Amino acid sequence: MKKITKDIKVIQAPLAGISDTVYRKLIRKYSKETLLMTEMISSEALVNNQKTLITKFDKEEYPLGFQLSGHKPHIMARAAKILNEWASCIDLNFGCPVNKVVKGTDGSAMMRNVELAKEIALAVKEVIDVPLSAKFRLGWSLDEINFVEFAKELESVGVDFVTIHGRTRSQMYSGNADWEKIGLLKNELKIPYYANGDVKTLQDAKKCLELSGANGLSIGRGFMGNPTFAQALENYFKDGEINKESSLEEKIEILKEHINGEVELRGEVNGIKFMRKFYNFYISSVRDASKYRQVLVRIESQKEILKVLDEILSLHLANCG
Repeated sequence: MKKITKDIKVIQAPLAGISDTVYRKLIRKYSKETLLMTEMISSEALVNNQKTLITKFDKEEYPLGFQLSGHKPHIMARAAKILNEWASCIDLNFGCPVNKVVKGTDGSAMMRNVELAKEIALAVKEVIDVPLSAKFRLGWSLDEINFVEFAKELESVGVDFVTIHGRTRSQMYSGNADWEKIGLLKNELKIPYYANGDVKTLQDAKKCLELSGANGLSIGRGFMGNPTFAQALENYFKDGEINKESSLEEKIEILKEHINGEVELRGEVNGIKFMRKFYNFYISSVRDASKYRQVLVRIESQKEILKVLDEILSLHLANCG
């Protein structure tokens, strides 16, 4: 159930506050082979309180990787040992750029401490029997780009594959991901590497693979509001097939399924609040999408949300007609 049995071509990138079990199961519905990933899990929180963090996943999600953050090798190892029973792989978060993470010397801050990153990887590798991966960025800033060295050092201590987001920490999510720069890894590593950042269409995927020379892709925001993209990528990697993009009608139906799932998981109040960050991704193709989003984010009733979505679709179809 848990093992990675073939070369992975597509990874669903971990997104804090986004990629929960409902989100992951929507992607799995359209792709059997994509490697799904949990949200970032704090190693210290997991060691101190196991149940609340590890029970929100289902067998249908596999293959499923668990991403860990932290900067203490012995704590990271203890957390990885807990997760080893369920994980298809363990992923080390050396890439998160947000302030509250890097202030604790976690995430992207680890790229400024290569030796500690190696210690963590070694400690985790010793206690797990599943593949170990790491996700990181090009470097801390444009003046501190060290991803090639970082990747090679991690490879030297047994990391099985790596994912590189094509921005530095200081760039956060501004500008464009530098797929071509990721390509500097092409002749430097023996292990697979995956390119991450700004891949939202099959045309993006093709160009990213050409420029980066990567073994596959890690998709973050490209799956938000568009889980069928996973199926399109799977088909593209298998036989070069170019799928037609999902219609708004299909996206609205998936959005309803997403809403219903979150309400079931979290309750109506919290489920509806959680979904507010997704609306713009699902309805971006609609004329006056921002106006509709402003309406949707103010509604607190599941029934009312579904009613408004039907109205949006009806207006869209009328305008297209």
